[in-house]
Amino acid sequence: MEKYRQRCRDFFSGLWPAEEKVLVFGEGQSDHPPVMLIGEAPGEQETLQRRPFVGKAGKNLDGFLEAVALRREEIYISNVVKVRPTKVSARGSVSNRPPNREELALFTPWLREEILLVQPRLLVTLGNTALHALLGDGVTIGQLHGQTQQATVRFSGSEGTFALFPLYHPASIIYNRALQAVYEEDLRALRGVLDAGGR
Repeated sequence: MEKYRQRCRDFFSGLWPAEEKVLVFGEGQSDHPPVMLIGEAPGEQETLQRRPFVGKAGKNLDGFLEAVALRREEIYISNVVKVRPTKVSARGSVSNRPPNREELALFTPWLREEILLVQPRLLVTLGNTALHALLGDGVTIGQLHGQTQQATVRFSGSEGTFALFPLYHPASIIYNRALQAVYEEDLRALRGVLDAGGR
């Protein structure tokens, strides 16, 4: 993985000369883990600590891991976009925003390569951004959540087909409490998929 990370650093180092963009790489079990968890992009805490899914996102991750009876060190955790997408308000405060088309186009090939390097038994996407990166824009999390899909991942002449389990992003439950029961049911279904796969 270190060669992959160095190539990624080299590629992105001169892309944003006007501002320093911190790359936040995936971490965890990088050799055939039972699950590769894919989020949207790092936030403020992830950028400060240079680790995915810490801070508020880390609390969401802890709940996820508890529900599916896995430990953080057993899985691989990453994001589609490896830098924090930000916006500045009229008052000058910096906050997160969804990745734009340019960022997604730049980083999605790197995600595909990362998946082929890690070779997880199951991909778990959180929210539409991660889902679209692997299955295209023609599907939504509302249609596919909690149902195992197949994703064919191609990069530079290499190809692999992976089982993919889409989940709502845990942050979406904060804004829509009605999703809580659906999300919990999907986690139970995911635990069943993991059990059926011999985990």
